[in-house]
Amino acid sequence: MVAVRGNLYAVEPNHGELDEITRDGKIRRIADISATYGHIVPTSVAYHGNFYVGNLNTFPIQAGSSRIIKINPHGHVKTVATGFTTVLGVAFDHEGRMYVLENTTDNAFPTPFTGKVLRVTEDGVEEIATGLFLPTAMTFGPDGALYVSNVGFGPPPVGLGEIVRITVSDAEGEHEGGERRSSHRED
Repeated sequence: MVAVRGNLYAVEPNHGELDEITRDGKIRRIADISATYGHIVPTSVAYHGNFYVGNLNTFPIQAGSSRIIKINPHGHVKTVATGFTTVLGVAFDHEGRMYVLENTTDNAFPTPFTGKVLRVTEDGVEEIATGLFLPTAMTFGPDGALYVSNVGFGPPPVGLGEIVRITVSDAEGEHEGGERRSSHRED
């Protein structure tokens, strides 16, 4: 859920839609994502001039089956990046660069220590952080760092949840470790 101009905007994964919730509690559908893409389970939303929605998809997990969808305020839906897996977070840094949180990679079902934070670049996608334990959300803090909820579920989650702080460099490609991975991107 994100707040924009005094209203809240939330993805509704089961119905596959982006909804607006006004201050007086009225709910209005902005976009029916399932009408365009079927049951892809939209799970995250960020606002950066338009809404950007990431999706989980169905199980068993199919590597590269998740995407980022741009939705304008009038409800027009368009894919802007593909090739992701189990997206549970989308965020933008102060430079306007998009970051994507993958919950599980390279496995058919949710698997600890396979979560990743990726940055979408002109050349594809680069890994910012790997080895996350079933992460469930992320946001940028006022300090410019990325904060990820880690150990969001799974065996044994009771009492192990944590917030991981990730320092993100300002220049593309200036991070420790990781590798570049290609991804389809449209604008």
